[in-house]
Amino acid sequence: MVINTNISALNAANDLNQSNNMLNQSLARLSTGSQIVNASDNPAGLAESISLTADIGQTNAANQNVTSANSFSQTQDGYLAQVGTALDQMATLAIEAQDGTISSAQAADYNSEFQALGAYITSTATAAFNGTSLFSGTGLAVTIDGNGTTFSMAAVNLGATVYTTATGSNVTSISFAAAALTAVSAAISQLGTDRSSIGANEERLNYTAQELTVLSTNLTAANSAISDVDVATESTNFAKYQILVQSGTSMLSQANQDPQNVLHLLQN
Repeated sequence: MVINTNISALNAANDLNQSNNMLNQSLARLSTGSQIVNASDNPAGLAESISLTADIGQTNAANQNVTSANSFSQTQDGYLAQVGTALDQMATLAIEAQDGTISSAQAADYNSEFQALGAYITSTATAAFNGTSLFSGTGLAVTIDGNGTTFSMAAVNLGATVYTTATGSNVTSISFAAAALTAVSAAISQLGTDRSSIGANEERLNYTAQELTVLSTNLTAANSAISDVDVATESTNFAKYQILVQSGTSMLSQANQDPQNVLHLLQN
């Protein structure tokens, strides 16, 4: 038995320090909700988590792009639906104006309505969405993933000749009304093609949005498995380390009493 060096107390102190460190680590994990509080906790896991977090952010940003592009397409289609209604009415007026029994005054009334509808279509051609022209004839390039892949949306040009010819017509006479009907019919046919293109844009964007949502969910789940703490398991660990710290403290106190036994030998 020795007095100068208390090996039992040193070992007990070392064990207590280890238990205390584990208790503090468990407490930090529970308070932050993360398995990785410090880089040293899981260096490889931290690197993977950082990469996954970046992928999640990029995927969500791409999904936002797709959502905005879809809103753009839906706005286009909403406008074109009204343009279609206007063209249908213009075609009706062009046929009615070819009635040889109407007076010139009545023909003027038909033409007045025809011109108003044409002006509406011309005005619609300048419409914009968030500052971007809806019908300039320039297709939008939408970034649809974190790798920078783009989808070129089909464009619609309400300023195209087929539309301006229709809106520039008149029904002031039977011959003019017949020519106007031909022009408006061509515009209606083109409108069908344009709306079909917009529908294809929307369909592609909807599929892409669903794909990005699934990807984001799975990336988030993978990142959670690496970085998020299992509260049930960690709570059990926390309770264990609390008991070890209490036990270690008690044993250190007991080990520090051992040199007192040597004093009893000296006293005797």
